[in-house]
Amino acid sequence: MPTVFIGHGNPMNTFARNRYTDAWRKLGGELPRPAAIVAVSAHWYSPGTAVTAMAKPPTIHDFGSFPQSLFDFQYPSPGSPELARRVRDLLAPTVVREDDKWGLDHGTWSVLAHMYPNADIPVVQLRIDSTQLPAFHYEMGQRLAPLREEGVLVAGFGNIVHNLGELDWNDDARPLDWAVRFNDAVRERVLKRDHQPLVEYESLSDDSRPSIPTPEHYLPLLYILGAQSDNDAASVVVDGIQNASISMLSVVIGG
Repeated sequence: MPTVFIGHGNPMNTFARNRYTDAWRKLGGELPRPAAIVAVSAHWYSPGTAVTAMAKPPTIHDFGSFPQSLFDFQYPSPGSPELARRVRDLLAPTVVREDDKWGLDHGTWSVLAHMYPNADIPVVQLRIDSTQLPAFHYEMGQRLAPLREEGVLVAGFGNIVHNLGELDWNDDARPLDWAVRFNDAVRERVLKRDHQPLVEYESLSDDSRPSIPTPEHYLPLLYILGAQSDNDAASVVVDGIQNASISMLSVVIGG
C-alpha cells in the first residue's frame, strides 16, 4: 500500500464540496482498496502511546461552536482489535496501551467521509505521544512500515501549517506570506525525500514558528515519511492554504 498525509483543515470540510474534498474523493477511488487503515490524527495528542482496540470505535466530536449537523455526523466504520495488537507488537519496545475509550476523531473522519464514504474499512487510531521529540515520531513511522506489505493504509491527518490565532474565516482569505513560504519549503523537501530537515523542522526556517505554534498537526507527517521506502516517490494530491493560515497540502507516497 502507499501511505498518505492529508491536510484536513476546517471540520466543515466533512460536508463541503471544494477542490480539497474533491481530491480526497478521487484519491480514495484511485488507491488500492486497503484491508484496514491505521490513522495518526493531530487530534489524539497526549502523553503516552496508545491504539484504539475496540470492535466498534465511536465517532468523537472533539470541537465546539459548529453547527449541530457536525455533531450529529457519524462515521460508523468497524475497528480491528487484531490490527491494534499488530500495531502494538510492531512498535515494541515502546509501550502501547490498547485503548477502549477514544474512537475516531474529526481529524480522521472528516477526510475518510470523502475517501471511503461507505465507512466499511476497519480503522484504528494511533495516539501521538505529546512527551516525545519529533525524531521519535519519525521512528514510529519506520516501525509501522511493514503494515504496507499487509494491505494496511498508514494515513496521517493534520496540517503542515496550522495557526488558529491567525485564522480568517472568509473562504477567499488571502494566504499569509509566511504560511505560503513554509508550506512550499516542506513540500519541496517531501518531494525530494529530504527527511532530516523535516524532522528538525524548528530549524528549517524562521517561518516554522508561526506555522507550527504547537506540533500536533505537523507530527502526523513524520509518521508517513518514516514509513517511506527507498524506492517510493512522493506526489502531491492537492495543495493550498485555507482560511489564511491552514495548509491543505496532501501527499501520497508510493503506490
